[in-house]
Amino acid sequence: MNGKRITLIIGGGIAAYKSCELVRLLRKAGHQVRCVLTKSGAQFVTPLSLAALSEDKVYTELFDLKDEVEMGHIQLSRQADLLAVVPATADLIGRMAAGMADDLATTLLLATDKPVLIAPAMNVRMWLHPATQRNIETLRGDGIQILEPDEGAMACGEFGPGRLPEPQSIFDAIIAMLGGSPKPLAGQHVIVTAGPTHEPIDPVRYVANRSSGKQGYAIAEALATLGARVTLVSGPVHLPTPKGVHRIDVETAVEMQAAVAGNLPADAAVMVAAVADWRFPSADQKIKKQDGAPPVLEPSENPDILAGLCRSPLRPRLVIGFAAETEQVIDYATTKRMRKGCDWIIANDVSGDVMGGDRNSVHIITDQGVESWPDTDKAEVARQIAQRIADALA
Repeated sequence: MNGKRITLIIGGGIAAYKSCELVRLLRKAGHQVRCVLTKSGAQFVTPLSLAALSEDKVYTELFDLKDEVEMGHIQLSRQADLLAVVPATADLIGRMAAGMADDLATTLLLATDKPVLIAPAMNVRMWLHPATQRNIETLRGDGIQILEPDEGAMACGEFGPGRLPEPQSIFDAIIAMLGGSPKPLAGQHVIVTAGPTHEPIDPVRYVANRSSGKQGYAIAEALATLGARVTLVSGPVHLPTPKGVHRIDVETAVEMQAAVAGNLPADAAVMVAAVADWRFPSADQKIKKQDGAPPVLEPSENPDILAGLCRSPLRPRLVIGFAAETEQVIDYATTKRMRKGCDWIIANDVSGDVMGGDRNSVHIITDQGVESWPDTDKAEVARQIAQRIADALA
């Protein structure tokens, strides 16, 4: 795609710092970026930083005689191929919905005849407030593209929807609006679970398994590379969060189930995590030896996250389970797919060093039969699975 011209309006909020990375991505892709910095946005990023990254003048004032002589605000509003508001604060969204034009940013947005994309970012209560949702619906009715905020921990200490999407996701949305080739999973939300669960016995002991999380993390990264919005629900592992992926850390199976349910709806779910089958009443203090006799542990069955998701009224269009087996791999996995009710089961033999290793050999079991893939590195397995998911959701 030939270089396009983007006017980037930066609202006020801690997420404004991400606008700098967005400018860098757009410039790297060969597009021109002209920044309009609001007064509140200037509390978080500086005109100098934006000018250096965009290699262009940064505009800040509506009533600037020099700017009006060189380029009037009407011309500025229409010279771009697209206007993007990143971040779009509750105040800026409200003023846009009311049709106000009391500063440079809102005047440009009211005067433009070009496509507009906004990426909201604010406190969870502000985002969920009826006034904000009413304003969002007004803007949608006006034809403005809304990039839904991510869910997660916020600078204010609260958790929920309201986080600014990562710059890569905003970049992908801009490119898609400009008529570029959208990535095959752009606009799709995929939940991935990865790693083990730890079921505590007392404050210092737990029951776990050998899952390293490597395959699940590789799949999350591959899905994000294809444009998906990925929510990674991870048990305890020592791995960096893949680029462009929203990660939620959990410890137990019950916590993992709640995190998965709390992030629905989704278009697909890839349940890679090795979830413990049992949990135990956890003692308040460390359990001591009793004359050499082992402690009596009374297990109770953990929730079946995969089966529960398949029965959920919010069931994703595509649900994929994993089966880690040490014998009769295909037979056990085929039975598991029927029992759980998922669309695919991806089975592998973990009798060697697969859990913790860098290679894997898998079998894809669907209602069409079994497809066995040769042994290869987990990153390549992840890329093939991600592409297969993109084909299925197309």
